[in-house]
Amino acid sequence: MFQENEFVFNVLFEAVSEGVLVVDENQTIVATNSSAEKMFGYTKDEISHQHLNILIPSKHHTVHGGHFSSFYKKASPRQMGQNRLLFGVRKNGENFPVEVGLNPFKINHKTYVMSIIIDITVRKEAEDKIIELNASLEEKVSERTKELHKTVANLKEEITKRVKAESRLRSLLKKEKELNELKTKFLSLVSHEFKTPLSGVLNAAVLVGKYTQTEMQDKREKHLQTIKSKVHYLDGILNDFLSVERLDSGKVKYKFTNFKLSKVVNEVVYNANMMLKNGQHITYPKNINDISIYHDEKILELVLTNLLSNAIKYSPENTEIDFKIDETPKGLIFEIKDQGIGIPSKDQKHIFERYFRAENALTNQGTGIGLNIIKGHLESLGGSVSFKSIQDTGTTFIVEIPFIKE
Repeated sequence: MFQENEFVFNVLFEAVSEGVLVVDENQTIVATNSSAEKMFGYTKDEISHQHLNILIPSKHHTVHGGHFSSFYKKASPRQMGQNRLLFGVRKNGENFPVEVGLNPFKINHKTYVMSIIIDITVRKEAEDKIIELNASLEEKVSERTKELHKTVANLKEEITKRVKAESRLRSLLKKEKELNELKTKFLSLVSHEFKTPLSGVLNAAVLVGKYTQTEMQDKREKHLQTIKSKVHYLDGILNDFLSVERLDSGKVKYKFTNFKLSKVVNEVVYNANMMLKNGQHITYPKNINDISIYHDEKILELVLTNLLSNAIKYSPENTEIDFKIDETPKGLIFEIKDQGIGIPSKDQKHIFERYFRAENALTNQGTGIGLNIIKGHLESLGGSVSFKSIQDTGTTFIVEIPFIKE
């Protein structure tokens, strides 16, 4: 039949640039075009009436036979070998990757299958090259990541040395398992939290040097006060990092002593007064002169300093910060109430999480670790910290610490 219409088929097939093969139900090749003959290296006489296996690598004969039978029974146009790589074999025995489209048709009630074949050797080589390049890129990324980790480790060591020299801080700023988080958080802190106060210290120092006359003492005092405030702020940040390292490493060693409560309160309030904005005022706790406790003095000072600093920072000028202390049979209750910006309701459940900052506090300086630190210390000592807050009205923090027997 194909011999009778050879001219018609040749005209149609030769118009197609891809290789074209037609086989019958026995997988016998009944027609080809010159592109297919050139692709496989055969002449028309050599390939005609041969079994299709002549063009398929021998190791795939059995599998291909099953696929062909299944396709022939449910013949419909489709691409062959989807999601898997197909190969043809040239006359010289060379295997090469192909893409095959199958199109069944009938002539005189007999079904044939026309295959459109594309040699994808160039594409496959390009894909393999891309895979090779991706593997090389992943290897380079891995090497760069190791180098980055090494750089970050060196940076951490250098920072630790400087912190020890000034403030006798511990050598580690964070546990090793949080190294990546430490890198981003600490570098951000250095950029945003240290740069601004250090610039303020430098500017104030320059201005102090300009006021050389005796009658300018009040102006000198103003700028010296600025320097003290900025240095105190930076010292607080460094102390926060020391506490984080202690808590994370589990190396906190609390030192319990007997001391007058008023001693700690006086120190905390004195330092807080240096940070007050214009018109701000701290109401001093009443009836504490006779209270002595057995506790970790430094931890109590850290807790109260943090809460008073926050009250000052997040409150506007000309406001009062109410500081109260109540003694109960079981322990002491500290309340620090401000008239500041408050904490949005949706942020309150996260307020003690490390590095978290409420959305209305993002423009203020801060590390987001202070509340997390004091919560960790208080819970380790059997105490607690809680708060009540209304946005744009103010916040009250309540700290409870139990009496500890010697």
